[in-house]
Amino acid sequence: MRENEMAQSERPAHSEIPLVDESAETLPAPVWQRTIMAAFAGGLTLISIAQAADLPSRLGYSYYTEQFLAIVLGLSLGLVFLVRRTGPQAAGLLDLAFSGLGLGLSFYVAWAYPTLVSSAMMLPWDALIAGIVLFLLVLEGLRRTVGWTLVIVVLAICGYGLVGHLVPGVLQTREVAADRMAVYLSFDPNGLLGVTLNVAATVVVAFVFFGQLLLRSGGGDFFNDIALATMGRRRGGASKISIVASGLFGSISGVVVSNIVATGIVTIRLMVNSGFRRTTAAAIEAVASTGGQIAPPVMGAVAFLMADILQKPYSEIVVAALVPALLYYVSLFVQADLLAAKQNIRPVEGEDIPPVAGVMRRGWVFVVPFAAIVMALFWFNQRAETAALWGGLATIAIGLIVGYGKVRMRLGDLWRCAVETGQSITEIIMISAAAGFIIGVLNVTGLGFAVTFALVDLGQGSLFLLLLISAAVCLILGMGMPTVGVYLLLAVLVAPSLVETGVEPIAAHLFIFYLGMMSMVTPPIGIGAFFAASIAKASPLPTALEAMRFGWTAYIVPFLFVFSPALLLIGDPLDIALAVITAVLGVYAISAAFIGWFAGPAGALRRIFIGVAGVVLLLPPGIGGGSTLWVNAAGFLLLLVQWLAAISLPASRHTRTHEKWRVE
Repeated sequence: MRENEMAQSERPAHSEIPLVDESAETLPAPVWQRTIMAAFAGGLTLISIAQAADLPSRLGYSYYTEQFLAIVLGLSLGLVFLVRRTGPQAAGLLDLAFSGLGLGLSFYVAWAYPTLVSSAMMLPWDALIAGIVLFLLVLEGLRRTVGWTLVIVVLAICGYGLVGHLVPGVLQTREVAADRMAVYLSFDPNGLLGVTLNVAATVVVAFVFFGQLLLRSGGGDFFNDIALATMGRRRGGASKISIVASGLFGSISGVVVSNIVATGIVTIRLMVNSGFRRTTAAAIEAVASTGGQIAPPVMGAVAFLMADILQKPYSEIVVAALVPALLYYVSLFVQADLLAAKQNIRPVEGEDIPPVAGVMRRGWVFVVPFAAIVMALFWFNQRAETAALWGGLATIAIGLIVGYGKVRMRLGDLWRCAVETGQSITEIIMISAAAGFIIGVLNVTGLGFAVTFALVDLGQGSLFLLLLISAAVCLILGMGMPTVGVYLLLAVLVAPSLVETGVEPIAAHLFIFYLGMMSMVTPPIGIGAFFAASIAKASPLPTALEAMRFGWTAYIVPFLFVFSPALLLIGDPLDIALAVITAVLGVYAISAAFIGWFAGPAGALRRIFIGVAGVVLLLPPGIGGGSTLWVNAAGFLLLLVQWLAAISLPASRHTRTHEKWRVE
């Protein structure tokens, strides 16, 4: 099991994860600063876990939720300015000043919140100063964590909110004075201390903590090994290992770039060594890692935000996302498999693959935490954060008692998990805080309604045209931004216009989620594809273009489930069954047409026929009523004819074509 041992040796040890954002030119922070950072990060996690478990209420404490959020924001700001410091040295006076100011001011807001809120309409000087300084500190923290893109978006929307009343036409807004807007954005429950920050501080923290516990207890190694054991001996096994491992890891982590880095350092090399081109290996890893965010039952951070925004149970979001996620990974698996057949790419060497029985015997207990989460969500109808705590408790017990292989959790690891969770969550906290500003501006000025009416007007009464415009907006606004930030922005700017035209709310939000997510691999700024390319030492732009092909379903399927909610498991069971079956066949056919292999090599003409059959099969029965069923049947017959023609080719022709591809 050389490859398995090599892979495990290349995984960064969790104890080596730095407490600072250090590059090759960055010097370690002094011990006293690292101690403060650990205290901030661990405290942030613990207070969030306590809130998720309703511990203060159980102990009889009464407080505003906004007071809890102010404390979380203060710890996050205090941590951000120490971790994301201005220079390569230890945090300087400016970093320390910003850190102390962010912590102190937020704690003051938490302490004085009842007074600040009750007098907010009179615009007292302390509320005004605190509001303005908090706004500026959050923007600076946002700039240090995710760059200028989202900062510019926030400033543009806030600026428009101040002058929008002067704009004629459909985008005109209510007039709001700058001082009143500053106080509203910082203290109103519809602003900074609002729903997005609350979800991040409770649900997302709980699941990130669960993921850290799982990794430190050996669960990450188990899922990598089970992917290697189940897929390694199959045709193009290295690519399938990448798909399974990255999908599982991505669902837990919910952060595309960190997922690519964590799994790609092993899987990309494995694919290249087995015969895949570097560009192809990087593209497969990028698409598989990106798709982890849509893979139930965890689905990263966005699903929790979506459930809260839609005021629907998290379990309902998970159920609706099942079929689109299935189609996404079916397409990726099919393309990887057929490409391996076309290019005669060998499986992973047999001695490098652990036996499935051995892996399951050592690690089957890691199924228990996920079973606990599913039971809590679907059987006991618990909140998402409560389900994460169930899974976390199960993981702690497993890690302390059983572990995996030589990996065993120690009691001290619980604090390390809390620190790592606090450090990794600060980016999402900053994004959620910025999203609170955007939501606040849209609410107080009426800009949200104006944007909705403008998009509907652009659609000119055509839902398809509105979807095309919305898709373009999603991809453009998503460039260079983390998926959580993209979704929150699109949820308030684009989704309402889709719902206004009669689109099912879940379908509208999944539509913007998918298209916004794919900005991670879409040129010209496909961050996920570019990171994978850097690991593979491949060209970034060709990698992004190939990633678009591997992930083509994420661009097309959202249009389908908007017109046919049966693909979201909504509606009559027969319609759902027909829609799923035809969609799977259509995805297979189009994927085969892309690769040029369908039970054998496919020339240009056959690829066209297979592609046409796939497009026809993809049309869900709900779109055109009974007539669409006949169209689907015609597509199935065309696909069947092409398959029969392919398997009737002489074996010698298959062999010659195979050798041709090996030479090329």
